[in-house]
Amino acid sequence: MNQLTGLVGRMQAGDKGARDALFAAAYTELHRLARARLRDGGRNTVLDTTGLVHESYLRFVHAGELRAEDRRAFFAYASQVMRSIIVNSVRERIAQKRGGDWRPLTLSTNLAAGVADGEDAALKVHEALEDLEKADPRLAQVAQMRYFGGYSEQEIAETLDITERTVQRDWEKARLILAAALR
Repeated sequence: MNQLTGLVGRMQAGDKGARDALFAAAYTELHRLARARLRDGGRNTVLDTTGLVHESYLRFVHAGELRAEDRRAFFAYASQVMRSIIVNSVRERIAQKRGGDWRPLTLSTNLAAGVADGEDAALKVHEALEDLEKADPRLAQVAQMRYFGGYSEQEIAETLDITERTVQRDWEKARLILAAALR
């Protein structure tokens, strides 16, 4: 754990070799995080866990900077990057599935309107989280760390410097708000 925090610090200080060492040291944990993300919300993407981890690495490389101070912040940021990759993948598949720029043509009047498939549901969760972030950034951060990051209440409390009870209240409130937004 301290090794990852040290590597994050070295990377922020400009050590080029620290980035590769950081990802090598965190690879197993990133793989576990990717597996959880794909299992919970990204089943309908064409990504597999290894592909998601590697795509995350490429995003980090292209971003040029790492917005993290320690191990927990690094994995919170990694979960945000993975969420972004999953959402972009789903959007691309929906665009292709719906014909890209082609106008849809309804051939039947007996279609079930408003039925969301798994890909639409993933986008709705993403959009609901964006709306929650505008209303209450901390609630959105707790929801993201809990749902997308797989963090425990204790880990979230330590990362955000709040009590576990506050995390529990925020998580319950965020779940209720997100459930109402997804109806």
